[in-house]
Amino acid sequence: MDRVIKIFLAVLLLICLAKMPYGFYQIVRFLAMAGFALLAYESWKNENKMEAIIFISLAVLFQPLMKISLGREIWNIVDVIVASGLLISLLANKNFRNEK
Repeated sequence: MDRVIKIFLAVLLLICLAKMPYGFYQIVRFLAMAGFALLAYESWKNENKMEAIIFISLAVLFQPLMKISLGREIWNIVDVIVASGLLISLLANKNFRNEK
């Protein structure tokens, strides 16, 4: 399930690089907050506290209630970094499982 959420969020964040209607970004913020909160819960349950803290921080960053205004250019950079981090974590997790 974590894999699907990470891929979904990475794709959504990369789509944000295109010029989209404002409503799309609001939906992405809500979905990102929910997805990162779920990832945080799963990480905490699996006793991976550092990963849980990172996901909680991302959920707070993307939450739609009290928006953090960074400007379009900065948000694009944040989106690319977070999407890259999600995809890299998938690869790292896959390689870690193969070593066991």
